[in-house]
Amino acid sequence: MPRFDAVVFDAGGVLVLPDPTVLAPLLAPYGADVSVAAHTRAHYAGMRALDVDGQVHDDWDAYNPAYVRSTGVPEADVAEAAFLLGRTRSPWLWRYPIAEAVAALWALHDRGVPLAVVSNASGQIEATLGRFGVCQVGEGSGVPVRVVVDSHVVEVAKPDPRIFGFALDALGFAPERVAYVGDSVINDVAGAAAAGLVPLHLDPYDDHPGALHERIGSLFDLLALV
Repeated sequence: MPRFDAVVFDAGGVLVLPDPTVLAPLLAPYGADVSVAAHTRAHYAGMRALDVDGQVHDDWDAYNPAYVRSTGVPEADVAEAAFLLGRTRSPWLWRYPIAEAVAALWALHDRGVPLAVVSNASGQIEATLGRFGVCQVGEGSGVPVRVVVDSHVVEVAKPDPRIFGFALDALGFAPERVAYVGDSVINDVAGAAAAGLVPLHLDPYDDHPGALHERIGSLFDLLALV
């Protein structure tokens, strides 16, 4: 028997990243590695820093220094580079599709697995996911999903468990039969668990060894669970 009847995804860090084609040139003068691989790694390093003290962070003051350090910015330049990163990155820059994630979405869709998205965003994420060919509700160039829930639109944000109810209503399954994939322990793992879903923490670089919650290294890991 499959463990899950449906899968819900976070957007940032799971389906899309802060656009490295913008951030790499921004940080290059500080000695940052400009490769997409380096900036992909940097995002998860930043998320690990956000989760380290168990608090919900809205100002990203922990994320920004960890991100620039991960790209190779020397310590003497970290504060300035982190400040510039924080001033430049906006919700609309969370738009760079994670190729492996999109491929995994298609594989899940081809198996007939109902899919949805629940994201803390600023009213832009549904349009962004559609514009960049990741997913959309109904027909389009991306993977069809049942619903894209944007915290700004529904006026409730993770880790508040109420935000997951919008996806559950669209999917029509009991929460314990629905997986939620996110990259934040605080917002995603704790929020989904409080809503009764089964949280799967996307941890592709094994930044959380020994964690008590369930982790996956890739969205392709889901294929064994549905």
